[in-house]
Amino acid sequence: MLVAAAVCPCPPLLVPAVAEGAAPELDAARAACADALGVLAAARPDRLVVMGPAEQSGRGPHPQGARGSFRGFGVDLDVRLGSDTGSAPERALPTSLAVAAWLLERTGWSGTPVEGLGVGEPLATERCVAAGRDIASRPERVAMLVMGDGSACRSLKAPGYLDERAEPFDAEAARALGAADVAALIALDVELAYELKASGRAPWQVLAGAAEGTGLSGALLYDEAPYGVGYLVAAWS
Repeated sequence: MLVAAAVCPCPPLLVPAVAEGAAPELDAARAACADALGVLAAARPDRLVVMGPAEQSGRGPHPQGARGSFRGFGVDLDVRLGSDTGSAPERALPTSLAVAAWLLERTGWSGTPVEGLGVGEPLATERCVAAGRDIASRPERVAMLVMGDGSACRSLKAPGYLDERAEPFDAEAARALGAADVAALIALDVELAYELKASGRAPWQVLAGAAEGTGLSGALLYDEAPYGVGYLVAAWS
């Protein structure tokens, strides 16, 4: 069963070495992510499932010990998902899970087994919800670290340029995540999320499927769009 969840954004700029001189601009987001991971640790789960958006090559399961890198962003920095298992997984972590691995290392996550899941951004709502239900159907106490961004169209300099629909979309997503409103997350418009480049839509809906019937409560810890991209942090317990 699902006992806790943390929702965090997944820009590589969250890693100070990648952001370089702009690193202080996301200090508040990093602090909020640390607080959200603290909620996960306090729940003392038997397993942590880390999920985030992924391109085709990174979709599907990633075992504990899988490695990722930020070398594609000009930084000689490698990360590992959870503790070292002694084996060498064939696939590298997608960027969203590499950011998650960095967050876990930064907060000293240890002991609890970790597994990753790369989620395709076009995944239909029904399949997202079903995947979440499968995770929650396990007999063990499961926590989830859910990576993903809101819209990328909040300003003229945003990756997707300015779209007047972006702010209302992010506002509803923030409200739903802050209230642990499962029905509202499931109701997010897939096509609109795609047009607004909201990479968090599918992972959020997987979380919604896992949280059905759990009665978890939520708290919104961060809601900003510093680069024209909606970054949201929430904790459910």
